[in-house]
Amino acid sequence: MPDVITEYQKWKLQGEDLRTKAKVAMETRFRDLLLDAVKVAEEYHSDFGGVLKPPPLVTSFRYKPGKARKQAAGAAKPAAKPAVAESKKAAAPAVPDKKLVVPAKTDRKTAGLQKRLLTARRKLEAAKAAGVPTRDLDDKVYELEDALKVALSAD
Repeated sequence: MPDVITEYQKWKLQGEDLRTKAKVAMETRFRDLLLDAVKVAEEYHSDFGGVLKPPPLVTSFRYKPGKARKQAAGAAKPAAKPAVAESKKAAAPAVPDKKLVVPAKTDRKTAGLQKRLLTARRKLEAAKAAGVPTRDLDDKVYELEDALKVALSAD
């Protein structure tokens, strides 16, 4: 009887070891596949300017481009990152902020309008740089500026 018990315990330990190894292998493969997906998404975005849509079974796929590059990067990837950072830096100063009279204490509505206006201006500048038609964005900026003026004059 003791032989059966010891054999069973050995078999159980071997099964646990195999289970642990399989778990680690699956987790590693999952992470590798996600890193590959991030690389493909970034390459697609840089080449075609769009965002890849995941299949319907995947409810979300989010990643932080800077961190993903650092983890999966070889020597070539960090060289590509400063170019992206430079283009973002170049785009930010190109957005001229018009003088807005901002009260000392901004209310939620005014703060929201200012944020939306800043975002719309950034999109407008990006569209102009890309050579895309900007009429809709021009209209949006005009509407937001007008709404902000009205909100500030009402205070």
